[in-house]
Amino acid sequence: MARGRLRIYLGAAPGVGKTYAMLGEGRRRAQRGTDVVVGLVECHDRARTLARLEGLEVIPRRVVTYRGAEFTELDTDAVLARAPQVALIDELAHTNVPGSGTEKRWQDVERLLEAGIDVVSTVNVQHLESMNDVVEKITGIPQRETIPDEVVRRADQVELVDMSPEALRRRMAHGNIYAAEKVDAALSNYFRVGNLTALRELALLWVAGKVDDQLARYRDDHGIAGTWEARERIVIALTGGPEGAALIRRATRIAARSKGADLLAVHVTRSDGLSGSRPVQLARQREIVENLGGSYHQVVGDDVPSALLEFARAVNATQLVLGVSRRGRFAQMLRPGVGVTTTAMSGSIDVHMVTHEQAHKGQRRPVRDPGPPTRRRAGAWALAVLGLPLLTFLLFQARTGLTLPSDILFYLAAVVGIALVGGLWPAMFTAVGGFLLLNYYFTPPVHRFTIAEPENMIALVVFVLVGVGVSAVVDRAAKRSREALRLHADSEVLFGLAGNVLRGEHAMGSLLGRLRETFGLVSVTLLERPEAGSGWRIVATVGGRPCTGPEDGDTEIPIAEDLVLALRGRTLAASDRRILEAFAAQAAGALRHQRLAAEAEKARPLEAADRMRTALLSAVSHDLRTPLASAKAAVDSLHSSEIDWTDEDRAELVDTAAQSLNRLDRLVANLLDMSRLQVGALGITARPLALDEVVPRALDEIGPAARGVSVQVPHDLPAVDADPALLERVLVNVVSNALRYGPPGLPVLVTASAHRDRVELRVVDRGPGIPLADRDRVFLPFQRLDDRDNHTGAGLGLALARGLTEAMGGELVPEDTPGGGLTMTVSLRIHPGTR
Repeated sequence: MARGRLRIYLGAAPGVGKTYAMLGEGRRRAQRGTDVVVGLVECHDRARTLARLEGLEVIPRRVVTYRGAEFTELDTDAVLARAPQVALIDELAHTNVPGSGTEKRWQDVERLLEAGIDVVSTVNVQHLESMNDVVEKITGIPQRETIPDEVVRRADQVELVDMSPEALRRRMAHGNIYAAEKVDAALSNYFRVGNLTALRELALLWVAGKVDDQLARYRDDHGIAGTWEARERIVIALTGGPEGAALIRRATRIAARSKGADLLAVHVTRSDGLSGSRPVQLARQREIVENLGGSYHQVVGDDVPSALLEFARAVNATQLVLGVSRRGRFAQMLRPGVGVTTTAMSGSIDVHMVTHEQAHKGQRRPVRDPGPPTRRRAGAWALAVLGLPLLTFLLFQARTGLTLPSDILFYLAAVVGIALVGGLWPAMFTAVGGFLLLNYYFTPPVHRFTIAEPENMIALVVFVLVGVGVSAVVDRAAKRSREALRLHADSEVLFGLAGNVLRGEHAMGSLLGRLRETFGLVSVTLLERPEAGSGWRIVATVGGRPCTGPEDGDTEIPIAEDLVLALRGRTLAASDRRILEAFAAQAAGALRHQRLAAEAEKARPLEAADRMRTALLSAVSHDLRTPLASAKAAVDSLHSSEIDWTDEDRAELVDTAAQSLNRLDRLVANLLDMSRLQVGALGITARPLALDEVVPRALDEIGPAARGVSVQVPHDLPAVDADPALLERVLVNVVSNALRYGPPGLPVLVTASAHRDRVELRVVDRGPGIPLADRDRVFLPFQRLDDRDNHTGAGLGLALARGLTEAMGGELVPEDTPGGGLTMTVSLRIHPGTR
């Protein structure tokens, strides 16, 4: 059976019309004769959405019982049994109630698709997994229900349902999205113009990325290698040289001329790892690219022009920016550079050759391999000078039993051995000396530098050529072996450095200490110059006496114009520069990470204060206004002389005003207490206190709702150290919360017992409970789990209860109730005199 097709309507925020568009698509298909059913639609009592639902077949939902409460979910089995051609299923990112069979609704949709049923669904951009943290930073509201991006990317069609922030706010103000009592709070919090604009941009960019993926897939499927200029994409070729920053800025100016142009920087690394690039400069250039909104990439290839163009064509680039060659003019005459070759092979990609200060000044000469150690070279020359006469003497003594080819083989073995010991030049000396000695002592006529027979002449010439060739090969192999050993050592150091990064070890001292240990230095110092022309300042140092300036060190590694790594102990070889620059780049990154962390730490109290201020404004604008409006309406009604109220009516209005004012009084008291807790100015008067006296007073303050509370507090419990008023406030908030979320008909239980030096007071309910991941969040100010009952409080109750309990030296801990529900345990110290 063919897999069904998935179509998703993606929106930037609730209320943009995703469900409306999905139902419209269902109606159109039904009118064309397609068998369409509604698997699940959340109308949220919106009249226009309900009207769209008329005439469509709706599959009844499945009822799931969880912790004594009933919930409705998509009945996947019923949809499969009905086997329609198309199923409409809302809110793809929804998390199912435990016991539903699957954890997420998109997993139910996968079952329908596997059965060959087409599905039309909806999702908001804030529910995409990759956007979750970004959306939380923008809106300040975490999203617990997420869906993997790949699920949405695999959809056959993703259609954006777009609406301007102003139009969405008008819909909200007209009551087309939320109920009237929730409009003010929504407009002043989540539905602010800035939030909606940012969410809209995220949705547009995500859909644009999806379109890019579809275009790339189409080009791959149809073997299209040419560039399609659907959007400007500018690739910068970075060598790691000093000209990189100029190229990046030039490419940025080119990209700025086209709206929405992409900027990509690429560095080609040779496959043998012998790159001439400087890690510090590459790291700095990567940072510049990313700060300018571009992306950095690294590819491997020995043929740089081919690797560049292969990358550019793979990303559908339209322009390629390269720097003018740094090689001298004579070198360019002998061999065309990367720029010339790339331009000739570029095809439809425009190539910009950008001049810079380093053009035609020549490249840095590569560091020559020093060859074998001096002692080994001296030993090889000694073998050549002393060994050749000795070998000649021994062969001359045995000349009657050996022929010229045998003598040549012995001399050739000597050449190879000396090449292995001392390198090329001692081996070449041995080959030439062996030719002369073979000619004089073993080639007729002997004891003369003449050769009588032509074949002997050929044999000796071949001997010299083979000896020189073998010497060169052996010398090159030895060099490669030394390079491999060196690279192996470098790679181990870099591997350890990368491991530190992956493990999150950004501590500056640890990094500089590793550098000091690696090269056996006395001290390593990171220096910074705050302003041009000013002196150097020590940022971090390890080891012995630090360097106060770059000139104090034996080796200095410039990181930036104002940042230098100074090393004291010994002068390091040029071959160590690559590793040193890698350490320097990591040191710069560690310093940047350290300062960003410090700035974030400074900003955290400001962020918390801003969040508190925003939530407080929301509470004042909505939660305070509601009871105030009720009380004012009741008082105005009583004051009116146009209506002749009965005694019962007057009593009811007075009761309404009293309840509203009491609620207002509690809310203001909570706000004041929370503000005192925030600044640490809450006054506490602790004294011995009996719980069986406090609990009834708290229930009396709650009012008629407390009739559903069962109290089982023993009279013989020891007294606790607590403030009577504060403990009463804690109990009022905790019990009120249990009553609000507990199912009707099941009482809330208040019980207590003594354990060692503490008394534990437990408030037990049979409600839905709190997931383990959310147990810390519910104690934050102005937080309501799942935003339930959004019109009955500011979300301060549990936050204030925990703050007051901890202020009295106690603890407030949530636990699961056996059989379902939540138990809030208030733990307080026993007064010393009653133990």
